[in-house]
Amino acid sequence: MVKVNALILFLLFFVTHIQAQEQDTLSLATQDGSLLTSELIKEAYDPLAPSRAAFYSAVIPGLGQAYNEKYWKIPIVYAGIGTSIFVYSTNRKDYNRFRDAYKRRLAGFEDDEFQGITNETLIRAQRTSRRNMDVSIAVAVGFYLLNIVDANVDAHLKQYNISDDLSLSPNLDFNPHQESTNYGFSLTYKMK
Repeated sequence: MVKVNALILFLLFFVTHIQAQEQDTLSLATQDGSLLTSELIKEAYDPLAPSRAAFYSAVIPGLGQAYNEKYWKIPIVYAGIGTSIFVYSTNRKDYNRFRDAYKRRLAGFEDDEFQGITNETLIRAQRTSRRNMDVSIAVAVGFYLLNIVDANVDAHLKQYNISDDLSLSPNLDFNPHQESTNYGFSLTYKMK
């Protein structure tokens, strides 16, 4: 029973200590007795922003980038997806041309557009066009998925606090007692 009471007291102390650390004002006493007070300005954290951006990009590619205000990425998304679809349609037309010519040759006609090309070459051309179609579809799906992942990651990083208040700089300190200079680095945190 004593251990349980001690554990409860420890947890209460720990919880109140954590709550005390979440205050928005910081007060410091100076040497002359005056009190410096600084208020911390916290931006609201929206935990649903990354999932919202990913959803927008899944519905309409590029909409998540617009939500994150990264407008320069939208043409890249559409260029990647559009180029892949163009390559797919071009290879689809070529595949149909090679297939139709091969079928006509099997039916006994010799009047196709590929005069002087053997049947084996037409079969290889069909396989190459089919493989290029498959690759272009995979690239289009890859750009689509990358668009969703990019929107999600951008929304996460947008909420990450990157501030100029933290700096690392070289520090030279003259020690009058030893009459020497101390070299080092100082880590500075500035309160606004």
